Amino acid sequence: MKTIVAHIKEGKFSPVYLLYGQEDYLRLLYRDKLREAILPPEDTMNYSYFEGKDIDLGEVESIADTVPFFSEQRLILIENSGLFKKQNDFADYLKTMPDTTKIIFVEAEVDKRNKLFKAVKKLGTVAELNGLPEKDLKVWAAAYLKKNGKNITEQNLLYFFQKVGVDMKSLENEMDKLIAYSMDETIITREMLDEVCVEQTEGKIFQMIDAIGMKDQDQALRLYYDLLEVREKPMSILFLIIRHFTILNQLKDLSRLGLAAGEVASKVGIPPFTVRKYQSQVKNFKGKEIIRNLERCVQVEQEIKTGLLLDQIGVELLIVEFSGTV
Repeated sequence: MKTIVAHIKEGKFSPVYLLYGQEDYLRLLYRDKLREAILPPEDTMNYSYFEGKDIDLGEVESIADTVPFFSEQRLILIENSGLFKKQNDFADYLKTMPDTTKIIFVEAEVDKRNKLFKAVKKLGTVAELNGLPEKDLKVWAAAYLKKNGKNITEQNLLYFFQKVGVDMKSLENEMDKLIAYSMDETIITREMLDEVCVEQTEGKIFQMIDAIGMKDQDQALRLYYDLLEVREKPMSILFLIIRHFTILNQLKDLSRLGLAAGEVASKVGIPPFTVRKYQSQVKNFKGKEIIRNLERCVQVEQEIKTGLLLDQIGVELLIVEFSGTV
């Protein structure tokens, strides 16, 4: 990201860019920043856009070879092409592409062994955009609210992330709702977060596992029914329960190593700010209870898939079993 920012600031650009990764917000943000910096938005004569997996590379090359019309540069934007996950000869073309042409690729996924990926990395700039580190995410969210005349405590900001998740587009949407809802109030409170923000499914699963660990069967079942009401499929809920118990099991093993939260988060694949919350949940499960719960989840999954149990009933029985006091 720093390289792209420097290119924009200096006005000196690579012949080709690849923006890829899981964070849609950042991919689109840097796509738009590059596009506006390379070519004025009103210059439609020298701008071409291609999208999808059926792109005609011959047409792309023909346009790329065309001299810009009353401009120093021609820009081609290519999105979701899948070119970085299949064999093609476009890597060879890039070596001969005119200096007056710039290409921006925007992809969700790539294969780093791909010939085109290697060519873009060698000839241009590759940026993997998988979301901001916790520290930067907090700065970004607080600054977004501040720009709109709102303030939030760090504690409530972390609660906001736990509730909504760390997808930046979702966070932006929820912050816009909070800004509108709070009206003349300058402080974003926890009550506002509970009143306004749409909680992600994983957040409810988190609460459900909390309730299971505390043996609060009524709360665990209420959360399950809440998920069903918003049309979450029982098998999707079961998958998330399995994922959650798997994380708890990994954390239980890693806790013996005395690793920092950032290291634990990296090894397990969770946001750093959730580590402490997961670690506190681990304490609610005694002995080999987490392993036994995982084994039961897998067993019930098989029974559902083979028709021995209905999915909704199967998941409900698991929750009752896990949250029982016997």
